[in-house]
Amino acid sequence: MSKTADYTVPGLGKDSGEEIAGLLQDRLHALNDLHLVLKHVHWNVVGPNFIAVHEMLDPQTTQVREFADEIAERIATLGTAPSGLSGELVSERSWQDYPLRKASVEDHLAELDKVYTGLLEDHRQVLSKVGNIDPITEDILIGQVKDLELFQWFIRSHLERASA
Repeated sequence: MSKTADYTVPGLGKDSGEEIAGLLQDRLHALNDLHLVLKHVHWNVVGPNFIAVHEMLDPQTTQVREFADEIAERIATLGTAPSGLSGELVSERSWQDYPLRKASVEDHLAELDKVYTGLLEDHRQVLSKVGNIDPITEDILIGQVKDLELFQWFIRSHLERASA
């Protein structure tokens, strides 16, 4: 299987298209992993505020799956074949597997906060690399970062303690 492109979008050189597609492939793996983690937490969260968290995670999962689709379609548009294969995700990822099974709301949300932080830092890093090369990919990533930051705020709001 070749990961090289036969073509890319007009106005973007083939080498740049392949480089951006490679950066986006890592983002695709991260988003696919996040959507699986969100469903895992949805199924395994327990304790006070269970239902609020359980129901909060479904829309996040749906949106993250749509983000993955958007990234995969951008990779394909750039002329490279996107991979949604679980084996490649696991072998190519730079992060550890989610550590919790059945656990409290607070424990899961603390771990999800870490997951979102890592994903957002990596999204922003790719965003800084593509910003001057491909404004279309930049626009996609800006929109995703905006919504992912909002999702992280929802999680952090459950963890925050009001000061007196």
